[in-house]
Amino acid sequence: MISIQLVNSSKRFQFEWIFKDISLNLDEASAWAITGSNGSGKSTLLKCISGQLPLTDGSIEYSLNEKKIHDTEIYQHLVISAPYLELPEEFTLKEVLKFHFKFKKAYQSLSIEKMMDIMYLSEHKNKAISQFSSGMKQRLKLGLCFFSDVPLILLDEPTSNLDKRGSDWYLDLVEDFGAGRKILVCSNEPKEYGYCEKKIEIEQYKIRPKL
Repeated sequence: MISIQLVNSSKRFQFEWIFKDISLNLDEASAWAITGSNGSGKSTLLKCISGQLPLTDGSIEYSLNEKKIHDTEIYQHLVISAPYLELPEEFTLKEVLKFHFKFKKAYQSLSIEKMMDIMYLSEHKNKAISQFSSGMKQRLKLGLCFFSDVPLILLDEPTSNLDKRGSDWYLDLVEDFGAGRKILVCSNEPKEYGYCEKKIEIEQYKIRPKL
């Protein structure tokens, strides 16, 4: 399993500290929830862990099988699903899957046909993503993550746009494809992270104004 250590990790936008001095060993659990109110910085922390945003202070250290991973190479070892990440709307479902798995190895050698079956999207394989409903797009985003053979899965609001059946399907994905991997979930919904053993409460790492 991938090892991640946050060492005095801090992020500031202009004069506002989004979070300050997070020092945590994420090896203590395989699944972590990042919780906090809307706008508190959950997504910002996830972007920093994924390498999309640089920290202002501190560091994030990664290693796999005791071999250090440079922060500029961490993208090779992770996948991410988030509301702010767009799918290529002009591609068909089959084209999206073929394109994605040119860059990521398929988990347990899953075929594209099997992936589409698991996502309940087989009948839409030749349909453009622009014609998908929001729920179909969300299932595709989650499928791309869990069907990729990487040690780190990052999820931001994983059940957004999913109904009860879709939310149950997401939890089945975690159970069927999450073993042996590290999962980080940004959420305010306990149903999305009930399986997580540990939590990062982002509001504990805010600088409080002096009274």
